[in-house]
Amino acid sequence: MNGHVVFITGGSRGLGFAIALEAASRGARIVLCGREQDTVERAVERLRERGAEVLGLTCDVRESASVTAAVRAAFEQFGRIDMLVNNAGTISVGPLESLTRQDYEDAMNTHFWGMYNAVEAARPIMQHQGGGRIANITSIGGKVSVPHLLAYSASKFAAVGYSEGLRAELAPKRISVTTVCPGLMRTGSPRNAFFKGQHRKEYTWFTLSDTLPGLSIGARAAARAVLDAALRNQAEVVLSLPAQSIALLHGIAPAFVSNLMRLSASLLPGPGGVEQQRMRGHESSTAATESPLTALGKKAERQYNQIG
Repeated sequence: MNGHVVFITGGSRGLGFAIALEAASRGARIVLCGREQDTVERAVERLRERGAEVLGLTCDVRESASVTAAVRAAFEQFGRIDMLVNNAGTISVGPLESLTRQDYEDAMNTHFWGMYNAVEAARPIMQHQGGGRIANITSIGGKVSVPHLLAYSASKFAAVGYSEGLRAELAPKRISVTTVCPGLMRTGSPRNAFFKGQHRKEYTWFTLSDTLPGLSIGARAAARAVLDAALRNQAEVVLSLPAQSIALLHGIAPAFVSNLMRLSASLLPGPGGVEQQRMRGHESSTAATESPLTALGKKAERQYNQIG
């Protein structure tokens, strides 16, 4: 990847920042964008400390004009875009009763329309330069709908469908598209996710699942897998053994997986608490989430720029 220009949405923290670190270690020039200027600035500083050539941009993928301006700035700086990584994401965790239309719209605007906006901004540049690569970060939640993540899953299903169709449409233009479906990852992301209903209980189960080895994959390993899959022009990559297993099982026995999800839902917290109000993860901590059980998650928060 030496000298390649890699444009990463949601690149200032979490998986996006892990991908930026990995791409920079392979000699790529990095363009990362995020909504929060201070987070972007911290990410840029940390990459430059490692000797990376990096451009940091404040950008909201939900707004077409914002994405177009960011892509134009990247092109003006580097003269090309070799790889686009659509990673920007948002998440609201809670039971059906706690979700509002706004939760669904936020998820769709970020995961589907944000992806669409970035592709439409970068595609003409890639076509003009003779080709390029796109890695669309979706989710195992775009293959198997997970309880208490309904808005998230609905938007990720849309992203998977768009990404798969995009691969066929762009192949004749020498633009490869890889659909990435991660399972749980240790990126420190629960800290900045939104939790509704009984938010402390929701944060507890989500954080433990997202942190414990065996259930989750490390961000560094995930970043390597994303870049390797895109460079090999893989159609799809599902990250982590648990995610691969549930995706395979869903393909073979969807009714069984549906019943399994129903059982899972019965074990999760019911409605109530703050109801439809959204609380950040760092506002929802419990004894369990501050215990040694989440040590790897706390380490990931620091490593992948989730905290200042």
